Amino acid sequence: MPDVVQTRQQAYRDKLAQQQAAAAAAAAAATNQQGSAKNGENTANGEENGAHTIARIWNLSENSTSGSTQLVLRHCIREGGQDVPSNKDVTSLDWNSEGTLLATGSYDGFARIWTKDGNLASTLGQHKGPIFALKWNKKGNFILSAGVDKTTIIWDAHTGEAKQQFPFHSAPALDVDWQSNNTFASCSTDMCIHVCKLGQDRPIKTFQGHTNEVNAIKWDPTGNLLASCSDDMTLKIWSMKQDNCVHDLQAHNKEIYTIKWSPTGPGTNNPNANLMLASASFDSTVRLWDVDRGICIHTLTKHQEPVYSVAFSPDGRYLASGSFDKCVHIWNTQTGALVHSYRGTGGIFEVCWNAAGDKVGASASDGSVCVLDLRK
Repeated sequence: MPDVVQTRQQAYRDKLAQQQAAAAAAAAAATNQQGSAKNGENTANGEENGAHTIARIWNLSENSTSGSTQLVLRHCIREGGQDVPSNKDVTSLDWNSEGTLLATGSYDGFARIWTKDGNLASTLGQHKGPIFALKWNKKGNFILSAGVDKTTIIWDAHTGEAKQQFPFHSAPALDVDWQSNNTFASCSTDMCIHVCKLGQDRPIKTFQGHTNEVNAIKWDPTGNLLASCSDDMTLKIWSMKQDNCVHDLQAHNKEIYTIKWSPTGPGTNNPNANLMLASASFDSTVRLWDVDRGICIHTLTKHQEPVYSVAFSPDGRYLASGSFDKCVHIWNTQTGALVHSYRGTGGIFEVCWNAAGDKVGASASDGSVCVLDLRK
């Protein structure tokens, strides 16, 4: 393992820097030739650039005379019997289903559990190197983490102890997603996807077919289908019932960074609406897919830079997208029409909706966090 191992985000920043340098050179040549959330709602963001090695919990109260308030979660490591600030980036955040505990993963190799009051409840230390992803299970008793050390770990959220470590990848693990409370999938730069179960000493299923690193994986709302996206510019849909992919979706012309399923169809609160999959790519587009038919139904093209994040509204009627072009766009998922657009002060790395579906939170590369009120 190299002495300096880059985080997943840093690797993508390097790709962006290369693209932007090329674009700047092209522009210079051309020039020469010419001559927010409901009351009391909590959100969180990790600050990952420069000296930003902390996470913050924000209380967004419309009735507060002082506006939003924040709790600073300072990540420390133990050295010489003392707690000293970690100088490593926070790479991942996830709330438990009740919104009472926040888990963070860091480049320092530790996962941490925080109360919503900002107190450190547990420090989870077994990874040998940066953590790239972590997720609570629905029940809230386990946390799943993925690291550069090629392993995934299930942690007991109550004791902070590692329940089981899964050393099946041959390269850094990039993403994880729970299928049930004790079964999960993981993906890696080794191009493989493993489905593992607590208590089993080998994967219960392995999916192979991507020809480059697999960036993200997501189970559909029923847990029957697994979607994956890759630097090979494809999306693939997998079923536990077969070895080969159900669909190989090809339309993007650059790396696909992330994917999200709509909260619609069987097993959701919107059972009469069709299930969709959204994909965000470095080709500056977002695509919406009808997975049953295996076709792209909308291509969303208003972004000017790589798209890092997409999120469906709770009713599935709208999609938010965030891009390095500093813009957050809100789209109608039925028509593909752009219905709202906002420009921030930094590249947008993450977008998410509140439970009521009337606000969108966005975090940016300059450390800023904005909450967009769609009612105004």
